[in-house]
Amino acid sequence: MKNNLQKPTSLPLFCLLIGGILFINFSAFGQTEAPEETTFWLWQFLGRLHPLIVHFPIALLVVAALMELLTSKRYNLKLRPGTKILATIGAMSAILAAPIGWLLATNEGTSGELLDLHQWIGIGTAVLSVFTLYFLSKIPRRPSRSQIKVFRSFLFLTAICVSIAGHFGGSLTHGEDFLTEVLPYESNEQEIEKTPINLVTYQSELTPDKEMKLIGEVRMVLAHNCYKCHSGAKIEGELRLDEKEFVFAGGENGQILIPGNPGKSEIIRRINLRKNHDDVMPSKGKLLSKDERELLSLWIAKGAPWPDGAAQQSVYRVAELAPRNPTLPAYKAGLDNPIDLWVDQYFLKNKLEWKGLVDDKTYLRRIYLDVTGMIPSPQELDEFRNDPRPDKRSIWLQDLLNQSDEYATHWLTFWNDALRNDYTGTGYITNGRYNITDWLYTSLRENKPYDQFVKELLNPTEKSKGFIEGIKWRGTVNASQRTEMQAAQNVGQVILGLNLKCASCHDSFISDWKLEESYAFANIFADSTLEVSRCEVPTGKMAKTKILWEELGDIDSAANRAEKLRQLADRLVQPANGRMYRTIVNRVWKQLMGRGMVEPVDEMDNEPWSQDLLDWLASDFVENGYDLKALIYQIASSKIYQSQSIGYESYDEVLADDYKFNGMVRRRMTAEQFSDAVSEIVYPLFPDDAIKYNPFELQQPELSKPSFARASLVANNPFLTALGRPNREIVSTSRDAQGSLLQALELTNGERLNTALQKGAEKWKTQLSDPVQITEELYLKALNRKPNEKELTIAKEALGANPGVAQIQDLFWAVILLPEFQMVE
Repeated sequence: MKNNLQKPTSLPLFCLLIGGILFINFSAFGQTEAPEETTFWLWQFLGRLHPLIVHFPIALLVVAALMELLTSKRYNLKLRPGTKILATIGAMSAILAAPIGWLLATNEGTSGELLDLHQWIGIGTAVLSVFTLYFLSKIPRRPSRSQIKVFRSFLFLTAICVSIAGHFGGSLTHGEDFLTEVLPYESNEQEIEKTPINLVTYQSELTPDKEMKLIGEVRMVLAHNCYKCHSGAKIEGELRLDEKEFVFAGGENGQILIPGNPGKSEIIRRINLRKNHDDVMPSKGKLLSKDERELLSLWIAKGAPWPDGAAQQSVYRVAELAPRNPTLPAYKAGLDNPIDLWVDQYFLKNKLEWKGLVDDKTYLRRIYLDVTGMIPSPQELDEFRNDPRPDKRSIWLQDLLNQSDEYATHWLTFWNDALRNDYTGTGYITNGRYNITDWLYTSLRENKPYDQFVKELLNPTEKSKGFIEGIKWRGTVNASQRTEMQAAQNVGQVILGLNLKCASCHDSFISDWKLEESYAFANIFADSTLEVSRCEVPTGKMAKTKILWEELGDIDSAANRAEKLRQLADRLVQPANGRMYRTIVNRVWKQLMGRGMVEPVDEMDNEPWSQDLLDWLASDFVENGYDLKALIYQIASSKIYQSQSIGYESYDEVLADDYKFNGMVRRRMTAEQFSDAVSEIVYPLFPDDAIKYNPFELQQPELSKPSFARASLVANNPFLTALGRPNREIVSTSRDAQGSLLQALELTNGERLNTALQKGAEKWKTQLSDPVQITEELYLKALNRKPNEKELTIAKEALGANPGVAQIQDLFWAVILLPEFQMVE
């Protein structure tokens, strides 16, 4: 018996015996129950050896497979003994790891779909390991090609299987995104999925609509932060958070929340613990943000409302798709612009008073910044003030709009953000991302009609294809972020004011959109039919091919991709699609007035503060040939645009559901506007070689190149990022309106600004020496006014009789940090 056991053939027989035992033991997989308190300690101890033992087969089998590849042409090289040892030990470890893993799963109370995948692939690895050992033991000293081929096939399959099992094991212990969260795109992924939380909305008594919105945001927080360990895919601690009954049932430690009492709710205690605390949740990955923690606390304080599934049907507001052209209110003296008639009607209904018109200086500065992105010069302001024409404001506004290159350069920033177009960045290296700047700039300069603009984005030319191609360098990040779904999400967000991100993974928590509808829309952008995946799990169901609204027409599901895109472009831009034109009108209104009629601008199903004004403006936009410049003129020539602006302590008040429109919202300059103002007044912030797109290189002899590099034409950098330019690897339709510590540090200690102000001071010193002249010149250029007596006195004291470079630089700094300089009022 002793001699027989030493023969190689006894090893596979032993392994087959172990394999048979494994099949008996694992027959209950997928039905794992929580451990009872009487569980024998030894089984728990052995189970917890699984992570230690499982690393042997992963490493050894993979190395054995690689060594086998190195000897693919000559089997009997010196590496052969090492390969046999590695394969033998690795296969035996894989077989041993399987029952120990079963003990771990049984005694630790872990379950879910992810565990099931890991277990069954682990079983497969063990079975393949048995065959690998068997055929390895059967190979003679001089094997035939067929014997070698069979052994290698099983070895390679085993190595692949153990690698996949290891990946799922890592996902179980470290979270499903453990491997991907460090990749360049992963931080953007979080940004794509998460939407801003406005807690002010829920502070007052909850209306039914507010309650549904609160529940949707709570579920989004749970989905983003908790589902990786507490959902149907994986259940740790007997806790699931993806359905109402499980949330309120709690987990192995009892209830996790007490409605009405966040202070005694376990979930609130845990999410507020420090990063490395044993009880902190989430235990892996990023902690919840301050707003997310406060949202969950507020939800519980409000009684933790969560309606039954049936109650969630058709409770969300759905905006009308068809256009609507309401009859204008009766003419009223002094209100010549139709916009003002609608605003006046709104003011009367809400008992609000018109504010006075701004003076010439404020209006000119306002339209210059909004149309061209620049500050008017002192000479232009003098000319405007001395213009005797009664309609000079409208005339000057139209003249600015006629400055096509200045207009295009400024509005390029808005569209670059929205269409995620940038000059550099990840993706260009691998040719998986396409720049559309030339097409975009030309379209703006020519004032291309918006319907044609959208058609060329959806049914693209070579120059405009970058928007809907998805970000191919990211590949299929996951099922809800494959490139076709990215295209559907981007088109839905930018063109239609629709959020499909939630419904790309499962039925939406915040709207009535369903997963199948998102896939049907994404299928338009696909070369072949997509399979629907729910929460990253393939369903086996193939997607249909449909526009989100059947009223807009059908898409031929049998057509190729190019034809489907042509059909989509034709269907979406038709006048019957009132939603598309309300969306662009709302975006332009926000750019000029500081807040959209609907907020957020990507959620066009939300109620506008004036449905009539929104509908009329969208219809008028269509009737006037989809002319974006005419739309800007319509808004900027209105009395309400020319009225005094409104300041708010917090931007949350502007976004609140009970917001009352009372005029233009005072806002900060964009990063590009601030940079251009400093470059023009003091010294260029960006050298000419920083320009990544130069429209002046086009063969247009009538163009006069500016004396500095416009910020909209340069690549993103730490200075512009600090001042609010977003990462354009994702769609950005609104910039953060709040100041930040990073901005304060950059403006007071940043090297780029410091250098520009220092060089500017050196230049000014060679031209001006009198402190009064320096002060007055700076105030006129930066603030479009002369300093008052008090300001002049302070400046003279700071500059001294013979100002040096450092003193002039300090004066620059003091002026450009003034709210009067940085705000669009």
